[in-house]
Order: sequence, then structure tokens, then C-alpha cells
Amino acid sequence: MIDGGLPETKGSHMPHLFPEIRPENKLALRVNEASIAAGISRSTIYKLMTAGKLRTTKVGGRRLILRADLEALLQAGVAE
Repeated sequence: MIDGGLPETKGSHMPHLFPEIRPENKLALRVNEASIAAGISRSTIYKLMTAGKLRTTKVGGRRLILRADLEALLQAGVAE
């Protein structure tokens, strides 16, 4: 541990600037994370995205799915 109690990175004396956030605490998920969180395949996620049933956003070249949108889709029970 160094200044402020932050853990050190391996082989470095620099603190983690962005400590890993658990998927259940993320506001937005990558396609793979959304697939795991929802218990459905990545291809199903992509089909839902293409059909306009699952909103996504692109940030810095990454396609992200807001957790709230994924939860709303699952609660509504939208079929493929």
C-alpha cells in the first residue's frame, strides 16, 4: 500500500488509478459482460442490438450496454 492506502500495481510503485470495478457495480457493460450478467449468449445480445430491442452506446471505440437498459429488457421479457 502507498499514499492514501491504494494498492500498488505489480512491478510498479504507481497506485491503481482505476481499480477494477466488479461487473455488478458497473453502470455500463461490454457485450461479453452483458451476456454473462443476463445468462444469454453473445449472439443473442447482438441480435437484440440489431433488432433495436437493446440500446447501446459507443464510447472510445467500445460498444457498451447500460445496465439499466439490460435490466429493463429482461424485466419486460422481450423475445428475440
